[in-house]
Amino acid sequence: MSKRGAEEMRNEMVAAEGEIKMENFEKGVVESHPYAFHVSGPRNVASPNWRDLINSSWKDANYKRTVMACFVQAVYLLEIDRQENRTEENALAPKWLIPFKYKLVETLNDERDGSIFGAILEWDRSAALSDFMLIRPSGAPRAVVALRGTLLKSQTIRRDIEDDLRFLAWESLKGSVRFNAALNALKSIATKYGSNNVCIVGHSLGAGFALQVGKALVKEGIHVEAHLFNPPSVSLAMSLRNIGEKAGVTWKRLKSMLPSNPDTQTSYEGNDTQSFRIGLKPWVPHLYINNSDYICCSYTDQEKNGLRDNHDEGDKENAKPRNGQQVVAAAKLFLSSNKGKQKFLEAHGLEQWWSDNLELQMAISNSKLISQQLKSLYTLPASQLTQPKRGQ
Repeated sequence: MSKRGAEEMRNEMVAAEGEIKMENFEKGVVESHPYAFHVSGPRNVASPNWRDLINSSWKDANYKRTVMACFVQAVYLLEIDRQENRTEENALAPKWLIPFKYKLVETLNDERDGSIFGAILEWDRSAALSDFMLIRPSGAPRAVVALRGTLLKSQTIRRDIEDDLRFLAWESLKGSVRFNAALNALKSIATKYGSNNVCIVGHSLGAGFALQVGKALVKEGIHVEAHLFNPPSVSLAMSLRNIGEKAGVTWKRLKSMLPSNPDTQTSYEGNDTQSFRIGLKPWVPHLYINNSDYICCSYTDQEKNGLRDNHDEGDKENAKPRNGQQVVAAAKLFLSSNKGKQKFLEAHGLEQWWSDNLELQMAISNSKLISQQLKSLYTLPASQLTQPKRGQ
């Protein structure tokens, strides 16, 4: 009996030692993973502490940009963690939230394949209290909706590409189940915490959703801060519209050369071609663009007087146009000014936006594409205006 008991004890010790080695091995794999926060995350970003109550890091535009990009990276990793069956102990995504005192509240799942395409993140008050932060630093959002872009993995590529093609064909994502899910999530937290205390952020396809969701809320009178990294700018609809505009200009020039009856001309140029400005509060999203990225570079195409540099105000997050001019159909455009031509994957990558050597040029922009994207917020076609009844 004693010999058998000793042998069983030895086997248990060997099994326990093996489990410890396996646990240490898995821990080492996670720590050396290329997507681990300490491996590929920002290098010189301090975690919030009680000093932020005096001088908030969130008032620094570079800090805010870095954190927002990390939030989107966390959403990418939430889906990767799901696909690789990671547990809470070895998950990669939480490490991209913890340093900034935020936590995952809810994942946004695509009902078509179950994949995670977004998340609701909230300020982690308990974690903040452990560092003697009794209140949230000024400028830090209470909650964030973060949306990832296309993930070229076997379990997600079909639905991601489906929405990519949807935008390419129609320049609209409203037909996607993800649009309604993101809209409901953002509206929910805006109602709960107030629109001034929440924001939406996205990268690539996720930036496309964030822009259109943000626009939808603006039309309901809800203004939410938006940060859009490498938003898609190329579509067949836009190309056809540009062709139509050029054809229209050509027709107007030709028509001006022909004799015309004033009465006929007045009748032809009816009210349907006119638009009227409506009194909505301006909504100015933040766009982060790399000119070497052919997916988003069209946002820098400008008409005359389309881009107004604000070098003197580049460090001010809430910089306003000079001379008190009102911004209409405009965006804060942050253009990567790194020297030299970059490869597409590097120019479109999310990690560039938390890089230490990133150089940005900031401007208030109402370029041609930005005007096309946002002008519907401030104008209505004449056909939509209520016509007064005769005799009144």
